[in-house]
Amino acid sequence: MEQVEEWAEFVRNNPRRWKKIHTNFINSIFENHRRIYKKLLKTNKGKKKILQIYKIRNIDGFPNLK
Repeated sequence: MEQVEEWAEFVRNNPRRWKKIHTNFINSIFENHRRIYKKLLKTNKGKKKILQIYKIRNIDGFPNLK
């Protein structure tokens, strides 16, 4: 909760700076997701793990997992 309060204070005190910092943070989350996804696909049971993690049942919607 303390970190949330610190971030809220930062946003209030830096109305022009916080958006770029927040965008970079969110983009890094997506980049890490893509990196891990690709790395997992290269493993022996990577496709099976991805199907389990995301609870994918309609594999036709995911041609790279066939």
